[in-house]
Amino acid sequence: MLALLVAAMLQVLPLTAPASYVPERVYDTRQNGFGDFEAMLANLAQADAVFVGEQHDDPNTHRLELAILEGLVRRNVSVILSLEMFERDVQPLVARYLAGEISEPEFLAGSRPWPRYATDYRPLIEFARARKLRVIAANVPRRLASEVSKKGLAAIEGSPADRAFAAQDLVCPPSGSYFDRFAKAMGGHQAATANYYYAQCVKDETMGESVADAFAKTTGRVTIVHVNGAFHSDFSEGAADSARRRMPGRRIAVVSVLPVSDLDTLKPDGEDLKRADFLVYTTGKK
Repeated sequence: MLALLVAAMLQVLPLTAPASYVPERVYDTRQNGFGDFEAMLANLAQADAVFVGEQHDDPNTHRLELAILEGLVRRNVSVILSLEMFERDVQPLVARYLAGEISEPEFLAGSRPWPRYATDYRPLIEFARARKLRVIAANVPRRLASEVSKKGLAAIEGSPADRAFAAQDLVCPPSGSYFDRFAKAMGGHQAATANYYYAQCVKDETMGESVADAFAKTTGRVTIVHVNGAFHSDFSEGAADSARRRMPGRRIAVVSVLPVSDLDTLKPDGEDLKRADFLVYTTGKK
């Protein structure tokens, strides 16, 4: 069954590169005005970590993520790519694939790629492989997060062998703006969603720690580009806050990619002005 799954995934790998043009407009919330993609890249090149919040099911979002990575490398920035989409226990497989020690089918068979890996994340991995960039499998294994969603934070201590796959310190207060935002997204039932929040928080804490650890272990100037679902980093909360606590004095930049129906009538206001340092608007998924 696993071999059939990998074969099916490989059959949908794109045979040609996607169109190079991606419609977008960039809003700099610090300057309270529209800028451009290159100006954003120049700014992000000075950050120690960049959290890029994506919309998982939007094709243009993923193309813009690659454009950010390409743009920073073009500026001779030393970049490390960090991904929510791979989990800590598959880090050895990620490293072996990037080093050319195993084939792509072997890599996919053991690394539990997300369903749309071929179209959404393969371009990032292949760019990193071609440019010899490090890639961090940043997330907690989903089986551990699932246990937390059922049993609460105590579940993370259930297996000593698994404990290293989650953040060492877990700061998950069941109150505050992030908790309230999560509860609202879950339907507003705070008590009923407490364990789901803790599972979300374990992911955030682990991703933030993964970014901070990679930064601390790197010699010389580096910018870590971490890609996650926008909820994990919007409003500089979640994983972005987790990294900030662990990287005192370092600059953490947040980008949120927002699909919209019309780029010509944008008037960012309200909550959007607090969402990220840069709002990258693009036309929505087709």
